[in-house]
Amino acid sequence: MTSTSESTQRSRPVNAVAVITHGRVDVNAALDIVRSLAERAGASVVDEPREADLVIALGGDGTILRTLTKLLGSDVPVIGVNFGRVGFLASIDPANLERDLGRVLGGEYTVIELPTLRLDLNGDRHVAVNDVVATSATLGRMIELAWAVGGEDLGTIPCDGMICSTPSGSTAYNLSNGGPVLVRGLDALAVTFIAPHSLHARPLVVPRGLPVTVTNRTPDIATAVLVDGHQVGGMAPGASITVAVNDARSLLATLPETTFFGRYRETFA
Repeated sequence: MTSTSESTQRSRPVNAVAVITHGRVDVNAALDIVRSLAERAGASVVDEPREADLVIALGGDGTILRTLTKLLGSDVPVIGVNFGRVGFLASIDPANLERDLGRVLGGEYTVIELPTLRLDLNGDRHVAVNDVVATSATLGRMIELAWAVGGEDLGTIPCDGMICSTPSGSTAYNLSNGGPVLVRGLDALAVTFIAPHSLHARPLVVPRGLPVTVTNRTPDIATAVLVDGHQVGGMAPGASITVAVNDARSLLATLPETTFFGRYRETFA
């Protein structure tokens, strides 16, 4: 059975913060507020995120996910202030920035450990916070992907591609293709086909310990492989990749009252 034990950490004092905006120009006023609040709380603002006790991401889910990726293995959590369209991973609304970030800087926050994915591709290993996508390298051409879970063959699907997503990534590309939303705390990945030319292709939730193997069975079309939206390689005809729930986890900080189902209700209901 799939584990549902969400792993959390206790908050720790915030003596140093870093702020990441990924080049956004619509957050300058908020950036000034963050610096002022940090100074008032006695916390320094550092340039290197890995030297901070907490990183504040000003932006949407894309900004938060890129920040989580940047900080993998650092033990530094990320809290999001939503300046995006959805902001499902964010915990602070810009309208409440002074009040809520003041609480966070005082140590009033929770850290949630979120699973990542491990991709083995052509002898290289990559880590995905959001998703791994295999798709046609030729625009407009359908491909055939064979897939197996835990070594058990599940057939070949004609499609535009396949998405393997983490729980935190399940509300992104996976959701827009009809895949399931994975509740925070599930130690699993979701497999969803992109525009399958089949009545039998169904999304599947796969627990930790069962790797997903994907093979390009298209005789004349290569497959591009993307990690969190960035191409990291490809599969020639006959080549395979393996995707599995990874040991490394990303650290998302939230306000204590921010729950998965509360954010789900606000965003999707």
